Order: sequence, then structure tokens, then C-alpha cells
Amino acid sequence: MGFQIVSRGTVSASLVHPREVFKAALLANSYALIVAHNHPAGSLTPSPEDIETTEMLIKAGDLLNVKVIDHIIVSSNGIQSLRELRPSLWI
Repeated sequence: MGFQIVSRGTVSASLVHPREVFKAALLANSYALIVAHNHPAGSLTPSPEDIETTEMLIKAGDLLNVKVIDHIIVSSNGIQSLRELRPSLWI
């Protein structure tokens, strides 16, 4: 079990690459990971970039044999699981 901050973005964007996301997981011999990021404005609706990033991370995880269990959006209004909202991404 661990926690790793991968990127600190701006108010409206954050750059993330699979290599940084999976680095700590690979070094820890992890079987799986959960990705989370915040929406400072309070929205729990995933942006098109959130969906694209999730798809990219799932594919990278499949190649590395490290499963992406979920991608969570955190805001002042609660949390949103992309796996619950868009289960088709994991098929």
C-alpha cells in the first residue's frame, strides 16, 4: 500500500504521463493501483481529457500487468468513480 503524488497541475490543467503514474507502482511490485485527481472548481463530471487519460492508463496498465482498479475524481462536492460512471472503459 502506498500513496504517490505524480503531478501538481494548474487551476485548469495537469499533465500526466503513464511512465510517471506507474513508476512507483512498478518499483513497489504492485499488482494494481487506483488513480485519483481533484477538480478544484467542484464539478464531479469527468472532462473529455479525464476519460482519455483513463483509457490511456488502463491500456498502459494492461501492457505492464498492473491493473487500474479505478480513477476517482475528488472535489468539494464529493467523489466520483469513473469505473462506476463509465464501466465500459474497463471492458
